[in-house]
Amino acid sequence: MIINHPLLGPRDASEFVYLGDASLIDRPDWQAKDAQQQFHDYLYLRDNPAGAHRELWFHEQGDRSWLVVTRDTITHEITNVELARDVALQRGRGR
Repeated sequence: MIINHPLLGPRDASEFVYLGDASLIDRPDWQAKDAQQQFHDYLYLRDNPAGAHRELWFHEQGDRSWLVVTRDTITHEITNVELARDVALQRGRGR
């Protein structure tokens, strides 16, 4: 599988480590009244989707960047790759 890194171009997936669902970027507010329940859900509840899914990948054997990869979990086709930093900043502006 080839991941088209936004800064470095096409890279083999063996350079990367899969780290889970991209929703992990949105950490719960530790000061919320229901923070304990939010963190429980954040840490332990996961979907197992069939089809397009946004995932976190870490470029361990490269520039050590974090990426959000949109990948079809059935075909493994990658349709989009973004720097996780940019995704987090975009979400922060929308709040």
